[in-house]
Amino acid sequence: MMRIALLIATNFAVVLLLGVVLTVLETFFGVRLGQSNAGLLVMAAVFGMGGAFISLLMSKWIAKRSTGAHVIAEPRNADEAWLVDTVRRQAQAAGIGMPEVAVYDAPEMNAFATGMNKNNALVAVSTGLLRGMERREVEAVLGHEISHVANGDMITLTLIQGVVNTFVIFLARVIGSLVDSFLRGNREGGGGGIGYFVTVMVAQLVLGVLASIIVAWFSRRREFRADAGGATLEGRDAMMAALARLGGNPAPTTLPKEVQAFGISGKIGNLFATHPPLEERIAALRAA
Repeated sequence: MMRIALLIATNFAVVLLLGVVLTVLETFFGVRLGQSNAGLLVMAAVFGMGGAFISLLMSKWIAKRSTGAHVIAEPRNADEAWLVDTVRRQAQAAGIGMPEVAVYDAPEMNAFATGMNKNNALVAVSTGLLRGMERREVEAVLGHEISHVANGDMITLTLIQGVVNTFVIFLARVIGSLVDSFLRGNREGGGGGIGYFVTVMVAQLVLGVLASIIVAWFSRRREFRADAGGATLEGRDAMMAALARLGGNPAPTTLPKEVQAFGISGKIGNLFATHPPLEERIAALRAA
């Protein structure tokens, strides 16, 4: 699914790093994001949105590096030619630019899409998917990924991630200030002390994990829409057959964390699951 993959893991790392740098500046150099809560919120939004969009800018590069995906510049065989032609046909039907097409070596049946925008995307499939599915099922999976791109899921989840980042950064510093004030006996003082530093780091880590639940919930909602898009491009029966095939695939995913959220593979979920259960997705298609 194209939108949070380089957002839940990559964004978490980027924002955590930004948070460490900012908290060091605040604690040891007396630099504050804002002199008031309003100023703090504005600066938190700058860094929160910035972290999300940095993750988006890095998404294709991280996806290629983390999976070892081979981008098909020139098809080396008939299968690769068919793969590229299928993506080109679907991209034209969906009204988006031609994405890069890649294959990565992995035993599970999976695929993902990522990239900055609708005309600068990457669609990748695993070798396990190509071996384990019939062509009409692979076409449906590709249609699902193309629909993620066409639906603007990358930008949608980036914006959502940016908003939750903003509140993570803001609330962590509010909590840090309260703890620091308590430790100082509510006396006025200069910059935050070690209590402020530790509290902000812990709060940002905990709040960041909780924020990922919100992003994952939005991700699950977008999966149903991408399934519908795949059904429109390749037929409802083909999309349902592909999902059913995935449901019979017991191999654990080896897709890196950075791109798991964009994968087609459905995991029976908890609050952090980025995909709804496959049974629910098939039922939604059947009822459409």
